[in-house]
Amino acid sequence: MFNGKKKALTFSYDDGVTQDIRLIEIFNKYSLKATFNLNSELLGREGMLIRNGVQVSHTKNKPEDVKYIYEGHEVAAHTLTHPFLPDISDDNEVLRQVDQDRVRLSELVGYEVEGMAYPGGGANCNTRVAEIIKNNTCIKYARTTAVTKSFEPCRDLYQYKGTLYHHEDWDSLFDMGKKFLELQTDTPKVFYIWGHAYEFDIYPERWKLFDEFCKMMSNNKDIYYGTNKEVLIN
Repeated sequence: MFNGKKKALTFSYDDGVTQDIRLIEIFNKYSLKATFNLNSELLGREGMLIRNGVQVSHTKNKPEDVKYIYEGHEVAAHTLTHPFLPDISDDNEVLRQVDQDRVRLSELVGYEVEGMAYPGGGANCNTRVAEIIKNNTCIKYARTTAVTKSFEPCRDLYQYKGTLYHHEDWDSLFDMGKKFLELQTDTPKVFYIWGHAYEFDIYPERWKLFDEFCKMMSNNKDIYYGTNKEVLIN
């Protein structure tokens, strides 16, 4: 149950890019909550990416701006420098990447960071990595890049699978949103959407469409709107 409700909606966005500011404006407009997963050692770096043949900014927010940019939402870990953790054979280096990031981010935001998202695409986590994090850090949940296309909460909090990666499953976003709104349930259900804010710049029209989606999903008395931590660790 989520504050007495059986349905919860939560969002998760990676990398701490400057496009997060525009995205947060949309979330705040509709009183929605999200979690933002940051690489503390990369904060403030300027950069560009080519995605689907389009050049987009991948500039990171500055460390001194993190607290006020993400106020009202959750900041979570994403490792210090965004390595592919399963390829790191040294368990201590895995631990350093995760826990030092968590500690640094906690200092920036003024509260204990307890969540994370694994960096990198594909199978970006395995049992060894998940066990290192579970047994040696204060991290309480960690999201993978895998998705379920289901509203059933994932039971494994250290290899958590979201419902939908909106960039790849954009056509499903509104359909699943409508299904979630109409859903009648006696057991807890979670609609977990994740992505990267810079991806909206690949298809700029999606900023407006996502605003419409958030409006559609908001202000429903049957839905709990929370950060990842508020939804998954309740």
